[in-house]
Amino acid sequence: MYCGSCFRDNALAAELLKRGHDAHLVPVYTPTRTDEPNVSERRVLFGGISVYLQQSWPLFRRLPRFLDRVWDAPGVIGAFANRAVSSTDPKLLGELTVATLEGTSGVLAREFDKLIEWTRDEPPPDVINLPNSLLIALAAPLRAAFSRPVCCTLQGEELFIDGLLPPYRERVLDLIRSNVSHVDRFIAVSDYEKEFMADLLDIKPDRVSVVPLGINVTGYATAAQRDDVFRVGYFARAAPEKGLHVLADAYLRFRRRLPPTAQVRCEAAGYMSPSFQSYLDSVKAAFTAGGYGEEFTYRGTLDRGEKINFLRRLDLLSVPATYGEPKGIFLLEAMACGVPVVQPRRGAFIEVVERTGGGVLVEPGDPESLAEAMFQLWSDRPRLEALGKRAFAEVRAHYSIERSVDRLLEVYRSMAGAHA
Repeated sequence: MYCGSCFRDNALAAELLKRGHDAHLVPVYTPTRTDEPNVSERRVLFGGISVYLQQSWPLFRRLPRFLDRVWDAPGVIGAFANRAVSSTDPKLLGELTVATLEGTSGVLAREFDKLIEWTRDEPPPDVINLPNSLLIALAAPLRAAFSRPVCCTLQGEELFIDGLLPPYRERVLDLIRSNVSHVDRFIAVSDYEKEFMADLLDIKPDRVSVVPLGINVTGYATAAQRDDVFRVGYFARAAPEKGLHVLADAYLRFRRRLPPTAQVRCEAAGYMSPSFQSYLDSVKAAFTAGGYGEEFTYRGTLDRGEKINFLRRLDLLSVPATYGEPKGIFLLEAMACGVPVVQPRRGAFIEVVERTGGGVLVEPGDPESLAEAMFQLWSDRPRLEALGKRAFAEVRAHYSIERSVDRLLEVYRSMAGAHA
């Protein structure tokens, strides 16, 4: 799967390098995956296979270190991840997450020793940026090893934490909170994420800076030549929390408002875990039961070129997530193609839509409200076109990767200056 957090971090690092800064993007657990040129280093810290083996079997905590280099190789880790053999069992994920957050006092102490050894060969950076709070246990050892300030990005890990079984969820939260003092500054990807995570992790709001998302708009273009088919699009993981089933319900309600001869389609794309095949099947069954099975298409995972072509053919995009989404990169990508969005009034959707004016907000969890908004835009093509033009211009004004890096550098420089 293409990872939204990997997209963000890779785009930031690429822009920093483009400007002549000495940026190093070091993967943790698994190699990063993005549909743009990948600027991350080949090494992987806290290799996912090593972490799993050491957490599961004490023997692997005592084996000769050279064996770690075999399964820490990015190609080996990537092969296992790409073949989808990694477990999604909540109990296992909870144990692994706790083990990582316990740091040098936990069963993964060997990995922290390897981390310190790695730092001895690295030039001291001005600033260290951890990618999310699930890795906050790295803050103290990195801060001590380099004597440099550490910041930590907050970019949606609350969904993972919330999915853990209760014993692990509370333990994970306690461990993250206990490490907050080792971080010099937190960086949130949205105003919503700042407020939510500051409350969840007991972080004083004045210790959190907001660096809005940014995308590389190179290659994005306005919508393709329109035909007579009105296309409602969905571009995100095919998973319950992203709300594809909500869109299916809303689409059927929208469809029943139209003349029988109206030409409309619902087109979806995005990664789907094999474990969610039955979920996608249920969505398809809902379209069929409603009498419009032939109007739904699922296109699977798309590369960058395919993604842009997919988005450019849409008339509107809706990803009615069932939770407070902190990012919503898919909104920026659609708007970069001049495609307006229809989103529930929750999470970061509110600030993105209100800041750009490139879409419509509807009641959360209400397919009737979503259906009515789609119908209004279908009925009023001049308004639809105006929203698309505004989306195209304003996403470039507010959410370009250049603007995001400008803000990120402000935060980094203030941290480096305070440290000096």
